[in-house]
Amino acid sequence: MKILLVADEESPYLWDYYQPGRLKGIDMIISCGDLDRHYLEFLVTMSNVPLLYVPGNHDKTYIERPPEGCDCIDDRLVKCKGLRILGLGGCIRYNYGAYQYTDNEMKKRIQRLMPRIMLAGGVDIIVTHAPPRGYGDQDDYAHIGFKSFLPLINRSHPQFLFHGHVHPRYGFQVPRFVMCGNTTVYNSVGWHIVDVTPPAKQGLAFKLMKDISMQ
Repeated sequence: MKILLVADEESPYLWDYYQPGRLKGIDMIISCGDLDRHYLEFLVTMSNVPLLYVPGNHDKTYIERPPEGCDCIDDRLVKCKGLRILGLGGCIRYNYGAYQYTDNEMKKRIQRLMPRIMLAGGVDIIVTHAPPRGYGDQDDYAHIGFKSFLPLINRSHPQFLFHGHVHPRYGFQVPRFVMCGNTTVYNSVGWHIVDVTPPAKQGLAFKLMKDISMQ
């Protein structure tokens, strides 16, 4: 399954200079935040596939006018095209802006979701805006990752954690992806296409989950 990842920087190739067919073969789009809502609306219209997103710390406008035709998965565990996908938007609190949390606040968000995660038998993909602490983050306070993501990864065993927030073009020396155990932590800033394999076996609870791609 091909997933288009987008985060933080709108691509002229996919928007201003878009040509029909560029999104052919894409099965799903995932946004890791800090993108113009019109950009997401354009992508979901041109692709005609599910677009799932979490908000970034610069997405205050989403509160009053969320991207139309897109599915917000913040603080949710959803099933989409055979994948269990968990969303946790926002970044570490560094001022009083929207979608910012202390590590303890993020921990409480995760705890509220944990019964559902365990019932589903784990997750396949975690979608965040900020990275986990020590895995693709930075030392300046605005770009420190969440420590609370680490036990979540250990307990839910995702194939991938997709995040944004840390811009390589800002001079941050970060790899595109790093491994946290068996989980690939992938920096989605810009746009990228990744192949994801849905799980071969699905438990009863997973089968009973409503498939967001069928709405």
